Amino acid sequence: MLSTATERAVQESELAATAREDLERLFDRLLAENGAAVSRLAASYTDSAADRDDLVQEIALAIWRALPHFRGECSERTFTFRIAHNRAVTYLTQRRAQRAQAVEAIEVADTAPNPEAGLARDQQGARLRRAVHSLPVLYRQVVTLMLEGMEYDEMAQVLGISESNVGARLSRARQMLRESMEVHQ
Repeated sequence: MLSTATERAVQESELAATAREDLERLFDRLLAENGAAVSRLAASYTDSAADRDDLVQEIALAIWRALPHFRGECSERTFTFRIAHNRAVTYLTQRRAQRAQAVEAIEVADTAPNPEAGLARDQQGARLRRAVHSLPVLYRQVVTLMLEGMEYDEMAQVLGISESNVGARLSRARQMLRESMEVHQ
């Protein structure tokens, strides 16, 4: 017969294994649900696909490390984006000296029957990506989160600012994008 201490140790070990399995399932689900959005967010902070992939890996690791501390005070999506945003800002400051000047275009499937129309659309998309990428980080952040379909309150939680500040930044970002697109037409 096992001693009480041994039984307790076995129970604690089983509980720890169950908790780890629950964390792994939550981690897998968060990445499955938000992986594409996290990748797009990472792309808005980097200049190449390789850098984006590196940042996505760093974000995934940061999410894994933070999961045991998730208290449910916000949605899982907000939690994920908050970590992704913080990791991206840290990555950006660490890599600033190493940044390349070229902006890698994101491939878009050509659904236009007319090659000329497809080329024009691709060029317009590339101009818009360059314009967004050229925005100062404060404005690029809100544009990227807005493009991910986040509401003002979610963006405010992710960025740690007020909803009115989100609105002001978005307004200024739109103005800067309009000006940039007009200049480069």
